[in-house]
Amino acid sequence: MIIPHEVGVSGLRKLLIAIFSILPACLLWLSCGGSSSNAPHTSGIAYRAFISNSVSAGTSSAGVIILNAAIDVRAQVNPIAAGNTPGMMVVTPNRAQTLVYSGDNLPSSDNQFSIITNASESTTGHLTLPGYTESFIVSPDSTTTYVAVPTAPVVNQSQGAIEVISATNGALTGEIDIPSVHYLSISNGGSRILAFSDVLASLAAPCDPTPSFLFVVTPSNLGIQPCPAVPVPGLNYPFDHPVAAFFSSDDSVAYVVNCGAECGGTQASVQKFEMTPAQCQTDGVCQPVPVPAATEALVDGSTMYLAGTPYAGGAPSQPCTGQQTAATTCGLLTIFDLGSMSITNPAPIVITDGYHNRIALGANGQLFIGARTCTEIIPPQPIPPGAEIRGCLSIYNTLATTTVGTVPPGGVLIPPQTGDVTGIQPIATRQVVYVVQGWSVQGGTLYIYDATFDALEFNPNDPNNPGQIFGLVGNFFDVKTVDF
Repeated sequence: MIIPHEVGVSGLRKLLIAIFSILPACLLWLSCGGSSSNAPHTSGIAYRAFISNSVSAGTSSAGVIILNAAIDVRAQVNPIAAGNTPGMMVVTPNRAQTLVYSGDNLPSSDNQFSIITNASESTTGHLTLPGYTESFIVSPDSTTTYVAVPTAPVVNQSQGAIEVISATNGALTGEIDIPSVHYLSISNGGSRILAFSDVLASLAAPCDPTPSFLFVVTPSNLGIQPCPAVPVPGLNYPFDHPVAAFFSSDDSVAYVVNCGAECGGTQASVQKFEMTPAQCQTDGVCQPVPVPAATEALVDGSTMYLAGTPYAGGAPSQPCTGQQTAATTCGLLTIFDLGSMSITNPAPIVITDGYHNRIALGANGQLFIGARTCTEIIPPQPIPPGAEIRGCLSIYNTLATTTVGTVPPGGVLIPPQTGDVTGIQPIATRQVVYVVQGWSVQGGTLYIYDATFDALEFNPNDPNNPGQIFGLVGNFFDVKTVDF
């Protein structure tokens, strides 16, 4: 369902309430029944996708809706309760649980962290976090969740902590105090966590007070040693607002992505971080390699794809060269080889601007890149013929010799849908990608893209609305497949 931009967030709930009161309940739910429930109920679907919905209206409550990802149909079961405004989701490595955060970074936010057991399609644990989060990770054995809460209150230290939570029942099992900790990355074996602070932060006594952007956490030390987090000084590792890291197969090296100017620093970059610091000498091996911009990244083999918006003088500075658009600034995609630690794309790859924080490689070599707060082009209503429509999604064709739809090898497509991109999920069993877009504009909509031609797929279950699912109404935020 697409709601006009003029409706706004405040009018969204009223509009949805009217819709729910007009349409029969059985049509909207695809089954007769009441509101969301924690009681076990199974859809009987073999290949499921969960989509988080933050709207409560009429007889429908906010919750996690189940989709049949094999045929693009809503399941005939009620949503799973997961807080007032379910948003970001993470599926455990063993696919047994789905972790859901409910919160909108407002004073009224419930900050609820929920554990859904995928087999029973029911909520088996809840925990109220001490603040907002944008990053949580799960141990490789699927038992423990680490949640970064930048504003968590801490006694005798600046605010910020990692909450350690059981991934099976939602119980709080520990806390690691790191000021302004924002993003987390975990090694393949789970023996180390890299925690990234928004500021040069210091730990409280008796822990090491060295100011740092990056802290190494050893989970096995939690509860055994008083200081499970260790700051990494900037002598050999001059970090600049790091936001992510990707580990080598043997966990000996982490490739750290520095945001730089876009996050209030100086220069975006990629740099090696030896997990045994003594191995790093001042010979340039561990020094940062500058890139144009980087707030989000994806690694495919030895290739790293970096998305970001170049900044100069505290403002976006990249022109939209090569694109016919009313937007005055754009972002860049950079292709980086980790073996040679060098940029490999010979010319700039222009994408939408904004803060890029979603990326996924779909079928047919199509790279989907999402941002928030981009420059949107929203035409008047009714839409004039040929009017530009532009939102925060970019699709890059990684194929070397094959044109996909109208996009040549190495080309970029900006689909004509508006709004922030908050969820991207390739459907592994098919050549389609689910994208949630527009949460901050007209109410998040799930779009289904066919990766063979980079456009909305034709869904025979809803032939009048390409790329959408019949009866799926709400304000959606994230989408995840939960089955192998």
